Amino acid sequence: MAKPVTPQDMFDMWQKMVNPGAYPLQSLMFPVLDPDEIEKKISELEAVEHWLKANVNMLGLTIKSLQYQRAMLKGGEKFSEEMGADRAAKASTAPGDNPAMWAWNMMANAGKTGMAAARAASPRASGSRKKKKR
Repeated sequence: MAKPVTPQDMFDMWQKMVNPGAYPLQSLMFPVLDPDEIEKKISELEAVEHWLKANVNMLGLTIKSLQYQRAMLKGGEKFSEEMGADRAAKASTAPGDNPAMWAWNMMANAGKTGMAAARAASPRASGSRKKKKR
């Protein structure tokens, strides 16, 4: 059977809520005149202040990292859309490409397009080569 709650129990519970540091309730109402006690309170409050500042800094860092992750995901979505469009265009010409060879394929295609552009830019050079070979 549960023990009945007395007014003293209620007062003790209220005192613990108001003053969790286990100081008497009177210390909140009347100033302490002992310099050592004041120094102790100051040092405790400074420790709490440093702890709170560290938590605020950690919270700010967490927010910044989540914002960075969100930006990376949004950028990754745009990149995926662009790559999807490129793959859709390449899928009709080269099915079954190896994803590990993308860098090599990119360089090879750049070389082919560069050679085609060079040939188109200098028709005299291609015409003079043909004449020399005959």
